[in-house]
Amino acid sequence: MTQLLKVQNFFVSSDGIGAGADQTLERPFGHVDPGPMVTWATATASWPNRTAPGGSRGLDDYFTRDFSHNIGAEIMGRNKFGPERGPWENHEWRGWWGDEPPFHTPVFVLTHHERPSFTLSDTTFHFVRGDPASVLDRAREAAQGKDVRLGGGVSTVRAFLDADLVDTLHVAVSPIELGTGLKLWDSPDDLRDRYHLDVVPSPSGVTHHIFWRK
Repeated sequence: MTQLLKVQNFFVSSDGIGAGADQTLERPFGHVDPGPMVTWATATASWPNRTAPGGSRGLDDYFTRDFSHNIGAEIMGRNKFGPERGPWENHEWRGWWGDEPPFHTPVFVLTHHERPSFTLSDTTFHFVRGDPASVLDRAREAAQGKDVRLGGGVSTVRAFLDADLVDTLHVAVSPIELGTGLKLWDSPDDLRDRYHLDVVPSPSGVTHHIFWRK
């Protein structure tokens, strides 16, 4: 069975921006406020951090519910893991997610500066160097036949797209313009030479873009 590399529930603005500059501990997305771009997911019945009953159903809920289906490993860039740059000095920092990260799989963090692996709950973080193809090989082995999720951020997704390694891509485009920041694309049409594309608007206001390899 083919193991897919999947980008899921990745959010960008209408001008293609998924994160801002000047990331800090207090602002994981830099100068960009991600709130308006993620409300489509946090409002759903299947949002994992929901504490109150209710929540929306339908298309948005389907994508939220499907996030972990058949995922056996995750790849992320260092900036998604934390704000520190250069050699690791603060080994006490173990990510933004607390003692129970939401991944529930091995996670491979791309970095030029390796550090020992560690485990929180059922998630083990590995810090790896290498080109996208070699890191993907390691993640696929760890996934034990399941698919691999490419979690971001923007630069990491672009690197794997440029290496022609991404099999499917789901991007939720919010109807806001940010003007400056890290761009996933100038237009979703940029990927049409390699991918089929379905564009599905949601009542929440986001438009879901679903790409799969030609």
